[in-house]
Amino acid sequence: MPIAEANAPMDAPRGLAGVIVTETELGDVRGLEGFYHYRQYSAVELATARTFEDVWYLMFHGELPDAAQLAAFTADTAALRSLPAAVRDALPAIARASALSGPLAGLRTALSLLGATAGFRPLYDIGPDQRRADALTACAAVPTLLTALHRLGQGQQPIEPRTDLSYAANYLYMLTGREPEPHRVRAIETYLISTIDHGFNASTFTARVITSTGADLAACLVGAVGALSGPLHGGAPSRALDTLDAIGTPERIDPWIRERVLRGERIMGFGHPVYRTEDPRSRMLRGIAEEFGGPLVEFAVQVEARVEALLAELKPGRELHTNVEFYAGVVMELCGLPREMFTPTFCAARVVGWSANILEQAEDSKIIRPAARYVGPPAPQPLPATAR
Repeated sequence: MPIAEANAPMDAPRGLAGVIVTETELGDVRGLEGFYHYRQYSAVELATARTFEDVWYLMFHGELPDAAQLAAFTADTAALRSLPAAVRDALPAIARASALSGPLAGLRTALSLLGATAGFRPLYDIGPDQRRADALTACAAVPTLLTALHRLGQGQQPIEPRTDLSYAANYLYMLTGREPEPHRVRAIETYLISTIDHGFNASTFTARVITSTGADLAACLVGAVGALSGPLHGGAPSRALDTLDAIGTPERIDPWIRERVLRGERIMGFGHPVYRTEDPRSRMLRGIAEEFGGPLVEFAVQVEARVEALLAELKPGRELHTNVEFYAGVVMELCGLPREMFTPTFCAARVVGWSANILEQAEDSKIIRPAARYVGPPAPQPLPATAR
């Protein structure tokens, strides 16, 4: 094919929906089946049967670790949790500056500072081993940064990380200052594993676009965090729980939902751009919530059933079910996480998936450079006379 023809602009669907932009060995989402996987393994099976460190190793190395590899990897990553002095000393100022926006906004600045302090170099200029080392440093530090920023924002002192706790247990410990109960650790760990990666979502694609420029790893992650902060992407877990609060009681479910659907409003926690059946993450998290039990879980199950019935009535022919955010919010609430930390907790998991995608994209030297169709006034136009 001639070069001009090969590079000719082509129309793509709005939002690039369904457009394949590259090949990946990291996983896939099969929306019609309600299935997604990391590498060659079911993500849900990994979440229910393995540790976070197991899956982190899998995403970075392409295989699950044996016992010796897991022990070494766990020790190595735990040792990276402490922050450089320059970053730690700057956190109070970052927390004050981001007081109105929260820890996720502060994380963007803190990650930039971490990358500069740690000497992250452009990915284009370094080899695979150094790229992986930078990724491990960033992934291990993100929970420490997020919990420290949250605690500083609440007028509390940050909690230093512990190397004897798992990734999930240490995260909860740094957040609360108390060693968490095992069943809460396992619930949060299952959630974290289930959200490590999920296809070419907006934040993952953003990370890969920045990676394609050869920028350093911190720059790639900062861009991904910015994309995640949007309410239509990672910002929904607390909003889904806010919906339950707004409905309040079972008798208010139908009128509350009906009114908003008829007004064309989105019901947070329902619907997904890829899944056309039940989101497997939601199904798994509902099971975890039901193990806790209690009024909140019972009410959430009631709301789910009625919302799906009303959506089927008011939007016939469309498959709309709960997505991961709906029961994620319930599980995190039951585990004692403050709502302002719901999306940051999502980020504490997704940073591993972003980093795996960054490492994969860095092997490709081609910059991602799409085109746009200009639809403004015809050009060139004569310049108007300068006003004197």
